[in-house]
Amino acid sequence: MFTLRRSSAIFPRSIPSKAFHSSSRLAVNVGDRLPSVELMEGSPGNKVDVSKELKGKGLVIGVPAAFSPACSATHIPGYINFAGLKNAGQVFVVSVNDAFVMKAWGETLDPGSKSGIRFLADPHGAFTKALDLAFDGTAIFGGPRSKRYALVIEDGVVKKAHVEPDNTGVKESAVDKVLGS
Repeated sequence: MFTLRRSSAIFPRSIPSKAFHSSSRLAVNVGDRLPSVELMEGSPGNKVDVSKELKGKGLVIGVPAAFSPACSATHIPGYINFAGLKNAGQVFVVSVNDAFVMKAWGETLDPGSKSGIRFLADPHGAFTKALDLAFDGTAIFGGPRSKRYALVIEDGVVKKAHVEPDNTGVKESAVDKVLGS
């Protein structure tokens, strides 16, 4: 009765693999201020603006997807288990996911929030886009996602930017590279 037609506007014939696997340039730079964008913590009604929350020094860690293998097995657990994390200041993990997913992920990785890391949702990617750290993750994640990164922040200003050149690897943004071993 109904015929499904392939529309190139909705379903492109091919997605260039380069968009998923490479990053053309470092978008956020040392000296940039954090953008003032509302994120969500725990539920859609609990808005958080990291640029206003983060006083003094801290970290903003961006990940492509909550519950993904590298994010859950190595990247974020590395920070949670890092002995000197308290010396880094406030720590925020941001992902292009909804608030409920980020809450569940935080509870799974860090039961009782012992590390003090806060898990924030960027459901529409507004924060990620403002940092110019979005990439086309459609082939794997179903839509635009955040590059994997770690920003060292002091008084709202980026002091160091560790952005993965391939968008999803765990080398430049790993805890030992960002905070030392």
